[in-house]
Amino acid sequence: MENNIAVGLDIGTTKIVAMIGRKNDYGKVEILGIGRSKSLGVHRGVVNNITQTIKSIQLAVQEAEAASEFKIENVTVGIAGQHIRSLQHSDYITRANSELVIDEDDIERLINQVHKLVMLPGEEIIHVLPQEYKVDGQAEIKEPVGMYGGRLEANFHVVVGQVSSIRNVGRCIKSAGLNLEGITLEPLASANAVLSQEEKEAGVALIDIGGGTTDLAIFRDGIIRHTAVIPFGGNVITEDIKEGCSIIEKQAELLKIKFGSAWPGENKENEIVSIPGLRGRDPKEITLKNLSKIIHARVVEIIEQVYAEIKNYGHEEQKKKLIAGIVLTGGGAQLKHLKQLVEYITGMDTRIGFPNEHLAGDSDEEITSPLYATAVGLVMDGLKRQERKKAEIIIEEVQEVEDLTEVETEIEEPQPIIKPERRSFLDKLTERVKDFLDNAE
Repeated sequence: MENNIAVGLDIGTTKIVAMIGRKNDYGKVEILGIGRSKSLGVHRGVVNNITQTIKSIQLAVQEAEAASEFKIENVTVGIAGQHIRSLQHSDYITRANSELVIDEDDIERLINQVHKLVMLPGEEIIHVLPQEYKVDGQAEIKEPVGMYGGRLEANFHVVVGQVSSIRNVGRCIKSAGLNLEGITLEPLASANAVLSQEEKEAGVALIDIGGGTTDLAIFRDGIIRHTAVIPFGGNVITEDIKEGCSIIEKQAELLKIKFGSAWPGENKENEIVSIPGLRGRDPKEITLKNLSKIIHARVVEIIEQVYAEIKNYGHEEQKKKLIAGIVLTGGGAQLKHLKQLVEYITGMDTRIGFPNEHLAGDSDEEITSPLYATAVGLVMDGLKRQERKKAEIIIEEVQEVEDLTEVETEIEEPQPIIKPERRSFLDKLTERVKDFLDNAE
């Protein structure tokens, strides 16, 4: 597979998407191929049937390969699910020598210290995201590198998940004949795909309504402040329609997509849909008013849970206000009149998030649907990872050249082109999952 191509694999509750992309000359992401398959074996974002999930992954990957004529080997996978939770934590280190400026190693030490937090059995820290730093009691420091100080402390947003769930995802990918290149938290991937930098600065809540879960990510001052996964999604709406109208799931899903609305007032009493009965039975007549009442009740429940999380973060405080309001994405965001309902319940400005912010201009309309926000975000993440690797290689080469040219010469020293980013814990986690799978064979 070509070096400058990345593959995002979104393992969802209702669908599995494999997306192949690369950066074009203008720095935008060009999608070369996409494959999707029905997700069998995933419940509320957690794998519960390995064999079925492997089959679904292989189907999606084959379809993407056929569409793009590239062979897929490495994938960046998203992780979500009801086992994800987050907490706030403060920690500090005392530096041995305050005469020296704070460097990357000090921050690394502080972050590693947070990783030693004691978790519930079976849980592991996935992300440690620094919020702001304090140096010798001086608060609200965004970037402490290069400053003098003896005591470095920080507030962290810590995301926690179940180890077994993460390993199961790794297992499925390996058994499907793929390499796990990276793991990313799905709300972060969706946020990268649909939010602009201005929104992240002003304060925004991203709500990604998937099939089995609804993910929330809150940004303020460009930093992620809060994440949550709510174990309800589009599936429970379909389930309610199925029960409420006594029809089969397939029909309920079609009804929801074609005629569903989150606002019951829109439909007249006499608007009726006729649904073919099962084998020789009479067709059923369903009023659209009833249909939207069923949908409305469940959607209100989901939004209220999300809004409780937004309040939990502290949205009502002046300093934490989310000026850019709410962005809805994911398959569930396509429900008619959902934007109006969210605005009505939360009183916050709302828009639907399409992942076209970073895509090349001539992208297919299908790809820019909110349905594919996570997959696009995962492709972007994979491309970023490759750039980091290249930067590290360039820096190593520069070091070698410098070692060779110790003799004073007139030639200007080659400068490292890009500073390598701190390796995120997710990169280390990916390696640990890989090691675990290799040893488990």
